[in-house]
Amino acid sequence: MKTPRPKSSSPTPARVLVVDDDAAQRSLLGGFLGGQGFHVVCASSGAEALDVLGREPIDAMVSDVRMPGMTGLEMLAELRQRRPGLPVLLVTAYPHIHDAVKAMRDGAVNYLEKPIDLDELLSSVRLAVGIKEAAPASKADTPPMPLGIVAQSSAMREILSELALVAPSDSRLLITGESGTGKEVIADLTHAWSPRASGPLVKVNCAAIPETLLESELFGHEKGAFTGATDRRIGRFEEARGGTVFLDEIAEMSPALQARLLRVAQDGSFQRVGSNAEVRSDARILAATNRNLEAEVAAGRFREDLFFRLNVFEIYVPPLRERAADILPLAYHFLDRFTTGRARLSAAAAALLELYPWPGNVRELRNAIERAALISRGELILTEHLPRRIQRAGDESGVAVDADSPTRRMEEVERSLILNTLREADGNRSEAARRLGISRRALHYKLRRYAEQGYAIDAD
Repeated sequence: MKTPRPKSSSPTPARVLVVDDDAAQRSLLGGFLGGQGFHVVCASSGAEALDVLGREPIDAMVSDVRMPGMTGLEMLAELRQRRPGLPVLLVTAYPHIHDAVKAMRDGAVNYLEKPIDLDELLSSVRLAVGIKEAAPASKADTPPMPLGIVAQSSAMREILSELALVAPSDSRLLITGESGTGKEVIADLTHAWSPRASGPLVKVNCAAIPETLLESELFGHEKGAFTGATDRRIGRFEEARGGTVFLDEIAEMSPALQARLLRVAQDGSFQRVGSNAEVRSDARILAATNRNLEAEVAAGRFREDLFFRLNVFEIYVPPLRERAADILPLAYHFLDRFTTGRARLSAAAAALLELYPWPGNVRELRNAIERAALISRGELILTEHLPRRIQRAGDESGVAVDADSPTRRMEEVERSLILNTLREADGNRSEAARRLGISRRALHYKLRRYAEQGYAIDAD
């Protein structure tokens, strides 16, 4: 008699169909959900998704709304005839789709806005397939950090956890935040933690290159294409094949160049200046800006379609004043760089550094420590060695950060404004972010920080 095979104690993973015409978005969502234990099947169009549903068992579907051919909403209408009980999660980059989704909601449909919040995605998918408890996505282990990376604050640790989930994919990343916060460091880590780490990381500061030269810088040119073009030159996208291209200050790019970049983001193809021959590059695109691109789109200064192409996933880097736990570790990191390692901060100098609001962020801190190291000759750093603007934040006797400090007062005013605006928007975070003039991602980080401090946060 044949002995019956024992049943596996491990439950069969839920099967999730991810539908998106953007390969980078499919890579991000599919890779993330696969890493969370789901069996993921991908489709690049509504028609392909219906074909998959006709031949494979699927427990839930995550689909983009705007796709060529059959849209997500049209596919949803078809599914109501074929698979009325299938849980469907719609993903949209366009807030006005909210009402359409609500009108079609019948208990089996939900929606998420781009850029995707991975915690929210995981929670929604688990709920759709009947899984009640799960570890949050942000708890993922981070790969080893390169030397010189300082991340002591909870805000930076959360960013690195998210980055560990996104970096292994080919998804395009939009890195936002004030000038000097360390957006380039995030780009460096993304490349270092990706399968492309052995390939080139090519950086272009779009604000530092004249508009007339930026096109050639990015896409290259042929000999004789313009005055001074004495030889053929390959551009940054060709140079970055097999690797990553980082476009800093992306909002400074002209509308004409935005149109050319859109094509590269869509299919990786472009032409050198002065040539009709098509060139292709598989470089992953990372972009950064200190502006609110949503506001730039609304003002007509940045292409909406390019914004959504680049913003597959957003990493918002908070200003230094909002991650005070990083100030002294960063200060000592810079001290080690600019001295022989013997220098240290006096108690009063350390208190001043923590008190000062750092409008120039990490870049300003680095410059202040470099100056102090020179003046002190690499010995004890006193308050008198710090720039005058920092000295004015206190005195040699030492000033503790208390409820009356300028930094705290500014934080209280900002927090009150944000929470009141959220209440006035009935908890709608997208609307609150629009009224505040910040991105939804930036608002998300601030609200999470307030929740950690014990403030009640209205649900989205």
